[in-house]
Amino acid sequence: MKYPDFQIDWLRAFVAVVDAGSLSAAAPMLHRSQSAVSMQIKKLENALGKPVLVRGPRHMEITAAGTELLSYARRMLELQAQTHAALFGIQLEGRIRLGVPDDYATTYLAPVLRSFASRHHGVEIELTCEQSTSLIPKVGRGDLDLALVSRDKPQRGKLLFQEPLVWVGAPQFEVWRKTPLPIAVYESGSMARTETIAALAAKRRAYRVVYHSASLTGQVAAVESGLAVAVLTRCSVPASLQPLHNLPKEFELPALGTMNVALLRSKASQRSRAVDAMYEQFVHTLGT
Repeated sequence: MKYPDFQIDWLRAFVAVVDAGSLSAAAPMLHRSQSAVSMQIKKLENALGKPVLVRGPRHMEITAAGTELLSYARRMLELQAQTHAALFGIQLEGRIRLGVPDDYATTYLAPVLRSFASRHHGVEIELTCEQSTSLIPKVGRGDLDLALVSRDKPQRGKLLFQEPLVWVGAPQFEVWRKTPLPIAVYESGSMARTETIAALAAKRRAYRVVYHSASLTGQVAAVESGLAVAVLTRCSVPASLQPLHNLPKEFELPALGTMNVALLRSKASQRSRAVDAMYEQFVHTLGT
């Protein structure tokens, strides 16, 4: 019996969509159009004879056949990357001190690290998860080599993409009906906190801060328990919370802006080839 040949480009597209959650998010990671990525998935499914992805309410969802294929696809891509590195690449060693806020870690950091680690096994990565307001000065002092942050100044670092801010609440608690509006916010100095309070002030919506924390986990817990509503980056909204769109007119919440997400690099790391490679991986994977 002749079995189908799963082309590496099909598998790369499949893994990228699983990691990114959607065709549109995977397209820039692959440097292809959304329609081209969709076509690669279709070719894979035709060869397999089964769907590997289906459209869910919020993102693409993997099927049983896709789940079975995924681990093999990752291993094949990793083996290809290792082969390229062994035959054509430079063997890198050393340590990279990397910083990223909690809300960007799962969605954006995971695919970067996965691609980097598959090719550079000799590099040790030391990860710090803190808010951007803490990470930015650490890069300036040389305590971190690289950091993915919400940009606080227009020219700081290399702009990679924009991340929308959204109001969120727990569906079982209509906290948005309360006056003053109870809100959970990040620590003083946080750009998301500043944006939240400025938006409420512009709309003249009365509010009171009932919870503040530098932790994303703390923000989510406060909202899930019905204490407050909060403003989160769209990528960090868990399934347990819902964006507060289409509220009754008298309870509408003010429009919010976006976070400019940038990559910062310390001056002290400029001669590190390992940091060079990680920087290029961030730009290749997340740059628009």
